[in-house]
Amino acid sequence: MKTFKIIFISGIVLSCILGFLFPNPHPHFWWQYVPVYDAVFGFLGCLLIILLAKTLGHFWLQKKEDYYD
Repeated sequence: MKTFKIIFISGIVLSCILGFLFPNPHPHFWWQYVPVYDAVFGFLGCLLIILLAKTLGHFWLQKKEDYYD
């Protein structure tokens, strides 16, 4: 598991470095001028989806242990 984390974090760092070295050559929107914006936006979007799913599961889907008693 430790090797997987090292490879995963190395991939993220390498992707960010490459995003700064090779920016979008033909940006159309304001956010395309910001380096590594897409990676940060995707990461934060995934975190938001995970947190919303956990919250939904906790308050709506899970039942108390004595639900059927």
